[in-house]
Amino acid sequence: MEEEIEVLVAGPEHEKYVDTILDTIAEAAKVRGTGIAKRTHEYLAKKMMEAKAVIALTKDGRFAGFSYIETWENQQYVTTSGLIVHPDFRGKHIAKRIKDMTFTLARTRWPHAKIFSLTSGAAVMAMNTALGYQPVTFADLTDDEAFWKGCEGCCNVDVLHRTGRKYCICTAMLYDPTEHLPAKISDDVLERIRKIDSVSEL
Repeated sequence: MEEEIEVLVAGPEHEKYVDTILDTIAEAAKVRGTGIAKRTHEYLAKKMMEAKAVIALTKDGRFAGFSYIETWENQQYVTTSGLIVHPDFRGKHIAKRIKDMTFTLARTRWPHAKIFSLTSGAAVMAMNTALGYQPVTFADLTDDEAFWKGCEGCCNVDVLHRTGRKYCICTAMLYDPTEHLPAKISDDVLERIRKIDSVSEL
């Protein structure tokens, strides 16, 4: 019998998984030989605190997958980033379920924002295409320097610098917000988001 895996919006109680997530991302980058933007423990823990991360867990609490979202240029742009599935749980369509949930989370919180993705992975490109993303040039993405600073930890950043940030190994894909939501976010998480947003507006 196949193990049941839950995909949910992460909260503060999931910080205990952050180091495992970081190790899994680093190992995957090594195996693929591709670049990846490095993130700190504090960065991912903050995403969980702000309801800007999605985690996949088995019923007995083992880590299965993760992704997070970030906003740029006064919430005009949103990125879904750091999608990873633990090797023990690959081939079970967990990546698609995580991608659907981060997409829904981004569309729910910032319905008018453009959502973009930089990826070198064929599987992520296929998922993006299914959600309505289109390939674009880097010029169509955010100008926010804080976003591009995140690429500095990637082994391919020299390509980005040499081309004047016009292109790199990754493919840029953009979603313009006109589509339906592919996954449901529970009412208690929506309430938590409302509380977080109302505090940040004070």
